[in-house]
Amino acid sequence: MPGERLAIFDVDGTLVDSVYHHAIAWQRAFRERRLVVPMWRIHRSIGKGGDRLVPELVGQQVERREGDALRARQHDLYAELIGEVRPLDGAHALLAVCKERGWRIALASSGRGDEIAHYLRLLDADGLPDAIVSSSDVETTKPAPDVLALAREQAAPGIDPGAVLVVGDASWDCVAARRAGMTPVAVLCGGFGRAELQEAGAAAVFETLPELAEWIS
Repeated sequence: MPGERLAIFDVDGTLVDSVYHHAIAWQRAFRERRLVVPMWRIHRSIGKGGDRLVPELVGQQVERREGDALRARQHDLYAELIGEVRPLDGAHALLAVCKERGWRIALASSGRGDEIAHYLRLLDADGLPDAIVSSSDVETTKPAPDVLALAREQAAPGIDPGAVLVVGDASWDCVAARRAGMTPVAVLCGGFGRAELQEAGAAAVFETLPELAEWIS
């Protein structure tokens, strides 16, 4: 019956093809401050919130001195690239089929609220989610479970966490879901491998969103 099932979706890298745009923006922000971080290391941290990404990539000293400025600059640089971001194949159809099959839907992202609003328009998904939670709504981002717990509370407060499906593309999504007591499934569109997603806790891994849509319905 409607409302008895909840699917929480990550957005960047799961519904929209934005992972590498974020990585480029982060590298440019670091370079402006003469901080050299290889692109592969940045990519491996995409999906975490900026509050975790900065200290893990360039250290706590830089975080204390320049963390907020780096995050603000990355946001500005990403804004120059966001027009190039496109929905991943099958993203709108996946959300629509979940809704048609009686699932409640929430979006839970480490991205910022203005970025999520842009993605909703890009996905033609206005009105589909029952809740939208971004990094600005929580104190601690993925792989902490806070963003997922808040999404569940807003979209389907009575549902048991064990009945919640979390859809993501990165290991951090899977880890956060397990910490929240939820069941993670993953897609390969974020650049993380099948084995590492399974090791992070994914109950199932799908190559494409249409493949996931067929399974979830």
